[in-house]
Amino acid sequence: MPDPRILLGPGPSMADPRVLRAMSTPLLGQFDPEFTAIMNDVMELTRFAFETGNERAFPVSGTGRAALEAAITSIVEPGDRVIVGECGRFGLLLIEIAERCGAAVSAVRGAWGSVLDPDPIAAELRRAPTKLVAIVHGETSTGVLQPLEAIARVTHEHGALLMADCVVTLGGCEVAVDRWGVDVAVAGAQKCLSCPSGLSPLTYNARAEDAMRRRKTRIVSNYLDLGQLADYWSPARFNHHTAPTAMVYGLREALRAFHDEGRAARFTRHRLHGDALRAGLDALGLTIFGKEPAERRLAFLTPVVVPEGVDELRVRRRLIEDFGIEIGAAFGQLQGRIWRIGTMGYSASRRNVLLCLAALEHVLRGEGFRTHPSAGVDAARAHYRAAGV
Repeated sequence: MPDPRILLGPGPSMADPRVLRAMSTPLLGQFDPEFTAIMNDVMELTRFAFETGNERAFPVSGTGRAALEAAITSIVEPGDRVIVGECGRFGLLLIEIAERCGAAVSAVRGAWGSVLDPDPIAAELRRAPTKLVAIVHGETSTGVLQPLEAIARVTHEHGALLMADCVVTLGGCEVAVDRWGVDVAVAGAQKCLSCPSGLSPLTYNARAEDAMRRRKTRIVSNYLDLGQLADYWSPARFNHHTAPTAMVYGLREALRAFHDEGRAARFTRHRLHGDALRAGLDALGLTIFGKEPAERRLAFLTPVVVPEGVDELRVRRRLIEDFGIEIGAAFGQLQGRIWRIGTMGYSASRRNVLLCLAALEHVLRGEGFRTHPSAGVDAARAHYRAAGV
């Protein structure tokens, strides 16, 4: 048996026990009436999570990357022009996926740690007809929360579709697909939904579905063909693949937990514990990466600058070995320069925040980094008291 961990990285988060209990229930056949009723629940709860009335709202059997590939592969044909907004590691991933589909990709790049302005995207849209604009809503490599509404507006003014990578944001902050005008939204199960990785919710509207139907070439992937997957999740129950039954149980329970808690309470909880963590980190003398204001930062993913003279990897190893706490490393140009601390889903709790701050203070002192004793925990507790918690 693996040792227990407190998962406070960028994902996976700690699985909600009610999700794990649901996953341990007996398996059903994929066309058993009880199972298809569960599939219907999953679709309706997915609409709730994405704040959408889209007919097409279901999970892809695979990780968030599989769902991203399904969306792009099903919409984009070779030679189609795709604009990707890139200001972090997962923007780079969208570029790669689109290029592998044969798209002519134009990247609108921004500084890592900053959001993208809609004006350069609008300028790029004016240059040539474009099929798809792809944007990361929550960039977990930098902690940035990208506003989407203005980008959706300029995208539609030029006849293109907008796809948003909401892998980290669904269940942790607002993802208002219909109100913002997002045509395709893709999420993951293992972050703010606190379900094990393996099923990835997505939704797309009639405009996106029409674009898939008007393709001139066949979708290159059978497994990730959203047309076939939509039929599988429809009343037709097209026999496309055998869904991971236990994961369907788990995702339904994770979405139920979101629904039961309520959007406002859930988003407030994520903000509360993220802000308490950041108050504690500030008191320890640590710096948050990036200059964006709070409303453009992920409440539940905090990028922390590694202090000069501190061994980034050794700190993470000691946190795991001595305290059973996992925090995240970084990618690309930020590798070795920041830690990423997640307070997502079931992991977002007062207990976990205080334990993380106490452990981090202890480990940093071992690295020679000077902090006032208990400063981080005291600051977080003061934040909780001020919030009435």
